[in-house]
Amino acid sequence: MATFDGGLLAVAIALAAPIPDDAATRFDTLKALAGTWRRADAPASPLSIRFSTTAGGTVLVEEWLRGDQPHSMTLYHRDGAALIATHYCPQGNQPRLAMVPGAADAPLHFALRDATDLDAMRESHLVALSFAQGADGVLVRAETYRQGGADEASELRLTRVR
Repeated sequence: MATFDGGLLAVAIALAAPIPDDAATRFDTLKALAGTWRRADAPASPLSIRFSTTAGGTVLVEEWLRGDQPHSMTLYHRDGAALIATHYCPQGNQPRLAMVPGAADAPLHFALRDATDLDAMRESHLVALSFAQGADGVLVRAETYRQGGADEASELRLTRVR
């Protein structure tokens, strides 16, 4: 398991603190994403993102595909009063993120809690992830990766495949 400096660790622990009932509500919101999504701005792109539930509906699987080839996967589940996301990255590490509390109508945010199989100073790794519903019905999925102390943010606008 990767270790982090004291300041970042303290922030990660604070962000992972239990969140009463909000985790259940937010998890239900995530489960509503079940289905296949494509880039709104590039519908011919080979990238698709498929959300499905498993384990009796207690886990949401987010699977990225390039054509029919698996690319990466993130699993979302409750941990008591917390909501956790574990990202299985093509870089070979597994960041675990915890939901950050927010208003019911605010985007759903996750921040780095810890990671396995990670050399944090040398490897790129996911440190933040969020979902928001655009006014146009488009799902906005934003993520931030960190490598060598520098962050790089990206955003995907997704539409559900009917």
